[in-house]
Amino acid sequence: MPELRGLLALSNELLKDVLDCIEADPDRTVNIDRRAYLSVESFRPPSLPEPSRAQDIGNFRLVCRRLAEVGIPYQFAKLATRFSRHGLDRLDKICSHSHLAKHTRKFSYLVPYFYVEGSEQIEQLIEAEGRHRTFPDPLFFRKKADDQRGILRTKEDARVLRKAMAAFVSLQHVQILRLQDEADRILLDMMEESQIPRAAMLDLKWTPACIHATGTIAQALLQTRSPFSRFSGPMMNSQSALVIKDRIPQTVPLLASRLTCLELHFDDSEALNERMRAASQLFKTVFLAAKNLQAVHVGFPSRSPLDLGLEEIFHQVRWEKLRAFGIQAWRLDANEIIQLARRHKTTLRGLRLRDVQLREGSMWKDVLAMLRNEMEQLDWVSLRRVDYSKHFDEMWADSMEIVDGSLGGSESDDEDDFPAHFSVLGSDNDREEDIDIDFDSEDEHSLADTDHGPDANEIALSPNTTASLPFCTCSRSSDPASADDLGDNGMFVFYQQRKMWEQWVIGRCAEHSST
Repeated sequence: MPELRGLLALSNELLKDVLDCIEADPDRTVNIDRRAYLSVESFRPPSLPEPSRAQDIGNFRLVCRRLAEVGIPYQFAKLATRFSRHGLDRLDKICSHSHLAKHTRKFSYLVPYFYVEGSEQIEQLIEAEGRHRTFPDPLFFRKKADDQRGILRTKEDARVLRKAMAAFVSLQHVQILRLQDEADRILLDMMEESQIPRAAMLDLKWTPACIHATGTIAQALLQTRSPFSRFSGPMMNSQSALVIKDRIPQTVPLLASRLTCLELHFDDSEALNERMRAASQLFKTVFLAAKNLQAVHVGFPSRSPLDLGLEEIFHQVRWEKLRAFGIQAWRLDANEIIQLARRHKTTLRGLRLRDVQLREGSMWKDVLAMLRNEMEQLDWVSLRRVDYSKHFDEMWADSMEIVDGSLGGSESDDEDDFPAHFSVLGSDNDREEDIDIDFDSEDEHSLADTDHGPDANEIALSPNTTASLPFCTCSRSSDPASADDLGDNGMFVFYQQRKMWEQWVIGRCAEHSST
């Protein structure tokens, strides 16, 4: 078998190059100091191989023991598991083989909506409206509900997660994602259209799922002394923060002390201000304990900006190693942003202020002037859809959809909130291998720095984008010489205007700069 001998004569490095042609190198992740880190590594759903690629990697590993060992990281470095009997059984089997589990560095937990007690109206809805459309048998939902209740009753998920976290000796990144299969999507659509009150059927479903998943993951990480250092929750429910505060407060500081990166996006707007205010002490506990944080992002729904002071969440904490900081959807005074940035002026390299609305009496030019004049390391700033609070409210009064391009200049009008982008779509047969990820695969490769393009959901540091702007901001032109020349009218912000502001803050000219 000369061909086989020739293949085996190749070094492991060359064999990995062969595998790289099938699937990206699992060791080649987006660094925390890159602009694309948030969307690609943290808020992006797990990008599982296409069936053909997965089969190719599997066939590669079947050739011989050596190739089997070389191919292991390509199958198990990033592992996604559903909250289901099949998903937990699969995870249990993987974790029983230490030579596989030791390669896992990123774990994504895919959590579906919970079927809560007292959901008789759901069956009534199916029987009444399911006859008029293609719809799964009601027994399908009863089985899913029974499976969920069985897992919760036996605490099988807690057992398997503890085993997994103990087996993942190289774990770095933990991610909790909301899962929605096609049958659940149809059911939710029917609930929207039904005359049965939505609150009686829908509002509690993601809330208990998020609360339970967060609690069990936290306990498993703590009890196994996991080496993880990054946590991402792009679809968190605000009530889950309150439950963590009340039920497991002793674990919070220990978990937070291990973090170098924390990214949270709360996707529910109901009683948001009240819940976040009630969770203020929890945030203080977390941020004070997380002394090693290098990247932080806390966001809320674009259409429902949080109306609390910045320090009610961040409590004037200063992180000595902070390199990237981001917030989304917040009503703030200019001075709040200035004070937080000033605390980190010697280390901060990336600043993201997406959907931030300044309150009356504040002006963006004051923020921009401080960032340009005082920030010592700033490489990149994002002002996506920044505006003034009054104008934001006026737009809402006139329209049910807020689009940055409504003032002219945006390339697209299909902008959506985080929850729309980050609901993981799964197939009905409950197999992780068959998950269909609804995400733009060009995200990490795109150079488009637009409000609506693939990079719209990013937080990171280095300026890997170049904007095509009709403005010169360097010494070769008189535009603009100071913050007073930025055209800030204190009432609203144009798309082209804030793009120029981003370049001006970091001292780059879009016309003459090569980077």
